[in-house]
Amino acid sequence: MGVTDAVDERGYDATPYLPSRRAGLPGLRRAAAHCRGCPLYEEATQTVFGDGDTSARVLLLGEQPGDQEDRQGRPFVGPAGRVLTRALEDAGIPPEDTYVTNAVKHFKFTVQDRGKRRIHKPPTLREISACRPWLAAELRVVSPQVVIALGGSAGKALLGSSFRVSEQRGALLPWPDPDGSGDHGDAAATVRGLVATIHPSAVLRADDRDAMYAGLVSDLRVAADVLSDMEHVRRAHPDHR
Repeated sequence: MGVTDAVDERGYDATPYLPSRRAGLPGLRRAAAHCRGCPLYEEATQTVFGDGDTSARVLLLGEQPGDQEDRQGRPFVGPAGRVLTRALEDAGIPPEDTYVTNAVKHFKFTVQDRGKRRIHKPPTLREISACRPWLAAELRVVSPQVVIALGGSAGKALLGSSFRVSEQRGALLPWPDPDGSGDHGDAAATVRGLVATIHPSAVLRADDRDAMYAGLVSDLRVAADVLSDMEHVRRAHPDHR
């Protein structure tokens, strides 16, 4: 029986690979390196876990690692990451005060140009669902105040298969619990809302990059305004988180 057959027989689910709830981000990262919760690990170079400020007020959720992320083992280190960093700065959100991760932790791709070029392939809902326990654990440990979903797959990971970026971007959405299970960890205790926007890679693909970039920054400013409002409340009421 091959590895893929064994995974299919067990089902798509990362839960068996999670450490105890006492584990912090370093423990989660070490455990995720050995995740076999879906077949994507077979072709990827490595697991790409989240990275950033462990007490971040903002958690940024992308789709999956890209080629450079897969090689370096860190999220958003490629061209899309550079767009995201600039957009955060322009929106008034310090990039160093964020935690970035992906809905899926392994690079999914097809190979072109005689086996030399790896082309991104979107993850399926089954693969997103399989990886959700890692996201729930990250949310529980980081306890952000605002979550920003970057693109369709990230939105679907939190809001379900009916999510559409074009319909729900740029607004403060209530924190979801799609099936009533609380499977986004204990984040509901701290998260004040969800903001959806395009994935920064969409800027790189756009015919009018300036307009697409401006839209991304505008959406991110919604999150920045929420953080600013919460800071004003905190200063007025020091006991408020």
